[in-house]
Amino acid sequence: MSILKNKALLLFMAVLLAASLTACSGAGAGGQAQGQGGGQAAQEGGSQNGGQAEAGGQDGGQTADRPKELKKFNVGYLATTGHIMYFIAQEKGFFREEGLDVTLSMFSNSGEGINAVIAGKLDAGSFGTAPPFTFIEKGQPITIFGGQMYEGHAIIAKPENAEAFRDLEGFRGKTVATVRLATGDIVLRYGLADSGIDWKKDVKIDELESPAAVLEAVKKGSADAGVVWTPYRKTAEQQGLAIVQYSGDIHGMANHPCCRQIAVTDRLAQDPDAYVAFLSALIRAYDFYKSNHEESIDVLAKYVQVDREILEGETYGEHIGSSPDPNREGVAKFWEAMKAAGYVTSDLDINEHVDTAIYEKALEGILARYPDNANYAGLKADFKA
Repeated sequence: MSILKNKALLLFMAVLLAASLTACSGAGAGGQAQGQGGGQAAQEGGSQNGGQAEAGGQDGGQTADRPKELKKFNVGYLATTGHIMYFIAQEKGFFREEGLDVTLSMFSNSGEGINAVIAGKLDAGSFGTAPPFTFIEKGQPITIFGGQMYEGHAIIAKPENAEAFRDLEGFRGKTVATVRLATGDIVLRYGLADSGIDWKKDVKIDELESPAAVLEAVKKGSADAGVVWTPYRKTAEQQGLAIVQYSGDIHGMANHPCCRQIAVTDRLAQDPDAYVAFLSALIRAYDFYKSNHEESIDVLAKYVQVDREILEGETYGEHIGSSPDPNREGVAKFWEAMKAAGYVTSDLDINEHVDTAIYEKALEGILARYPDNANYAGLKADFKA
């Protein structure tokens, strides 16, 4: 088969995977696609793309010193809008400028990605919040060292049924479709339990394999409501369904973490400089994402192949955002939510599996280089060790 045909086939497979991915969850089946970035810019765009970003206002117009030798660094991702910082850091050359030769590998579900991290195939990855917790509870040596996305999930229903689900009491006796261990699934079950509703008895939970299946179940009426995430929130609205609650609307869950950066604990200890460089690139990507909306969507479109309107709404819309901050407090709160929802029973201190020192060092280094950048100053103000 010719090289051209091979590329076409890989692109086709990527489209299929993106359409059926189970982002921020541990369910589903799939594979991975290896490659550096999503296009030619990732192959040769290091200094050129980085220079263009600086000229556009990124980092105050300064350019980082580029080491002559780049360290190879493998990163796993899901084809979701919430992983936009990865894509910007690759396409704009920030990884390379921080000294890393990054290969991005796409996974169709969180479980496979986490297993790749544990097996040493990946140096880092971002695969939800709940799935890493389940691995940690089972004794796997995983550490959360950075952030990615927050919120991004929603409960959907038919418009004529929407009002009944504005209050969690409306879920009694209803059928709710969800994907087990998805972040929104945890948030809903926690919210029900927190409201005095026994979701095991008072609600019928129908666990499906993907957010696309959840959407179809609600449309067909086999489920009264469903839990989906970006970009399926916007897709649901386009297909005539209503968002009745965002995950952040649930009591105590505002700005809850979704995907977190994870790595094997020993790797972080053995090569902390590589992880500082990695988070430095993501911090710079965060600034670009905050300052260059249109171009950020252009980058995102190379990796998440849905309508631009959906990409825009699910990147800069309501109840969703990106941040490289590991958010220790949010992680601890989500761990307690999983316990309240009955997903984990361990008494371990989840803080022992959160490392904020790497992010703190990366942020201090970026601030030293670009002291007048307001976005970096904002990250500093929000950070809690």
